[in-house]
Amino acid sequence: MNKRQLWSRILIIIGGTAMVVGALDPMEGSLLILPGSGVIALGTYLGKEERWIMQYRFWGFIMITAGVAALWFISMKGGLGGDTGRSMWWSSLFLPYLVGWSIIIWGPGSPRWLTWLGLIFGLFYLFSYIFIMMYPKQLSVAHAMIDYSYFGIIGILTIIGCIYRLLHQPKVSAAIEEKEEELQ
Repeated sequence: MNKRQLWSRILIIIGGTAMVVGALDPMEGSLLILPGSGVIALGTYLGKEERWIMQYRFWGFIMITAGVAALWFISMKGGLGGDTGRSMWWSSLFLPYLVGWSIIIWGPGSPRWLTWLGLIFGLFYLFSYIFIMMYPKQLSVAHAMIDYSYFGIIGILTIIGCIYRLLHQPKVSAAIEEKEEELQ
């Protein structure tokens, strides 16, 4: 393994870790997820992955950037609902952030450890949504239905993507054997 590939792996591990830790709290965690997705895109570039994988991760980074910018801008302006005069539908602007996070976690070339952690977080988001829908007393019904339904959708998307990737992703030992055969 040359230095470039080593740095690629290190950056993908650092970026993936930042994205997973940031997912514990998507609002404040966006300060970890945004640079983490950028580090993953850089690691993919350094690893000289196929062009379509680099583009996939780059566009995932762009989606996260757009969604995080909308999230923080609306937050700085006072948020949504209530006295702000902004409908809860404005939270749709956050969707690129959530979708970008999900597709980078389970997308092509993602390490198996990241995919497994993505599956766990997908279940966490889905069960959080179910819990909120069962006990919405502290939230207005409209707020819970619109804003938190995104977490349920992203949870399902992430679960399906992770399961698909785990079933169709070659195991490490099989991939190593293929690489060794190519080199001989």
